[in-house]
Amino acid sequence: MSTISGISSGGSSSGGAASQVASINRQIQSITKQLDDLSNNDDLTTEEKNEQQQLLESQIQMLEAQLAQIEQKQAKKSQQKQEISQTNEIKADGINRPTESNKINVYV
Repeated sequence: MSTISGISSGGSSSGGAASQVASINRQIQSITKQLDDLSNNDDLTTEEKNEQQQLLESQIQMLEAQLAQIEQKQAKKSQQKQEISQTNEIKADGINRPTESNKINVYV
């Protein structure tokens, strides 16, 4: 029987999120392989196979939920960065902040 280990909910940098996603994807692949092996296992009864299959599928669902949570955090961070950049950006309006086509060069 397998257990989920090594999953952390931290990681504030995008590199940390990418490594978390990669780790979770590896765990999902491992559990999927265990599901395949389980179907070929003749040592277990049908009930035992069903129980283990349900356990493995619930682990996959938990990992997929963590992936969705990481993606949601990344989307929120990128949206916040975009909002900050939009508020910091001062647009040239041609009156007090001249544009390229509306500026005066004065030489005295």
